[in-house]
Amino acid sequence: MNLAYEHDPTWQPTGITILGLGPGHPRYLTREAWTILENATEVWLRTAYHPVVPGLPSSLELHSFDRLYEEAGSFGELYEIIAGEVLKLGHRPQGVIYAVPGHPLVGEATVKHLLLRAQEEGLPVRIVEGLSFIEPVLTALHLDALPGLQICDALEIAARHHPPLNPDLPALVAQMYDRLLAGDVKLTLMNQYPDDHEVVLVQAAGTAEESLVHLPLYELDRQDVHHLTTLYVPPLPHPGGFESFQETVARLRAPDGCPWDREQTHESLRGGLLEEAYETLAAIDAGDMQALQEELGDLLLQVLIQTQIATEAGEFKMVDVIAGIDAKLKYRHPHVWGERRVKNAQEVLQHWEELKRAEKGGERSVLDGIPVALPALQQADACSRRAARVGFDWSNPAGVADKVREEMDELEKATSPEEREAELGDLLFAVVNWARWLGVDAETALRKANARFARRFRAMERMAREQGLEISALAIEELESLWQRAKEDDV
Repeated sequence: MNLAYEHDPTWQPTGITILGLGPGHPRYLTREAWTILENATEVWLRTAYHPVVPGLPSSLELHSFDRLYEEAGSFGELYEIIAGEVLKLGHRPQGVIYAVPGHPLVGEATVKHLLLRAQEEGLPVRIVEGLSFIEPVLTALHLDALPGLQICDALEIAARHHPPLNPDLPALVAQMYDRLLAGDVKLTLMNQYPDDHEVVLVQAAGTAEESLVHLPLYELDRQDVHHLTTLYVPPLPHPGGFESFQETVARLRAPDGCPWDREQTHESLRGGLLEEAYETLAAIDAGDMQALQEELGDLLLQVLIQTQIATEAGEFKMVDVIAGIDAKLKYRHPHVWGERRVKNAQEVLQHWEELKRAEKGGERSVLDGIPVALPALQQADACSRRAARVGFDWSNPAGVADKVREEMDELEKATSPEEREAELGDLLFAVVNWARWLGVDAETALRKANARFARRFRAMERMAREQGLEISALAIEELESLWQRAKEDDV
């Protein structure tokens, strides 16, 4: 045995030695790794398709697990199989040297399996560190890793619908081994980053073939990529991450922040929250996407400042808010995150109500949780929708229309103010139900009708002024004529 290890109390002549081969050139092998390889007789490689392999000592008998890549049904299954094979070899008297690209604990799923199973079996494991892909990538990019560099696997990104990245910090996406995977990564990243956000493909970092390809994100899957490709995603040019916005709000509330923001309470912000919600609805009604973007920002500010106030008071934190709603959504969507099957949206709503009742106990009403502060039309719509989810509803729109006519008759027959108020309320409630059956949101329809009336009435006033007339002095026939003209001009 080499003398270096006779004095090393951690050296194990048996069991499993997991050795990092570095990123791709023999010069990146550590002295410890090279010494072990020089004195070994055989090495088992996770893959022989690594640039350092031709430069290994010629005396070594090399074995690889590349044959298993074709046999396994998935990467998870593959890593389990390789780990099992290495464990068997590790039980031999001479143990096994298992060599992997880079550093054994950077992107090596087989190593995680090995460490867990070796511990369970009481098999000693020694890790011989190696330079990972990260260091030569940082060198190629002239990038400092400390200011928040994020590192993730391409398969993890591709499996998501939204990337687990803070867009205000740089990121490396490793092991993007083919164009198909690059396409999936691109689609996930485009859920957060602009389509033309410039990214960099770092090819074969740490080898003679190293290169950098700068390109817009949307062209990511139009380039040649392989098992030595790493994607660098620079931060956005302006703050866009949730964490950055939280810092802004917390700064406003800090001792040296804004006096007005520091004075606010949950109660004092109540009106602003309602106002921002209505302004958001107005932007939706107007179909103004620029305004909607701005109003959603204002609405989000209300959420963050309310949460910051709660954080300062020790009531709850943003992580609690997010964890709560995330868990609730997953629990109430077993057809997405579970085994339950549904036929349509109506069945989804019925299951939703069942789950809500189970959460609150059997005494819970399906009408519980409808805010009393909702506008009357919205409240009526919410009540009728909740009742419909448990089957209390008409069987077709004609039945609702008949109910509207019935309520109109009852209103006409009412004699006292109290009766008229009650019957008018019933009529409005029936109309809201009719709107629901017609696929129309009653609140939105009335708001649009209000805006339409106001627009046309202002046009009437303008036409009257242009003719030198006082609108209040006009006869109903003249007003009707102006109204018809206003309607014709209102396209």
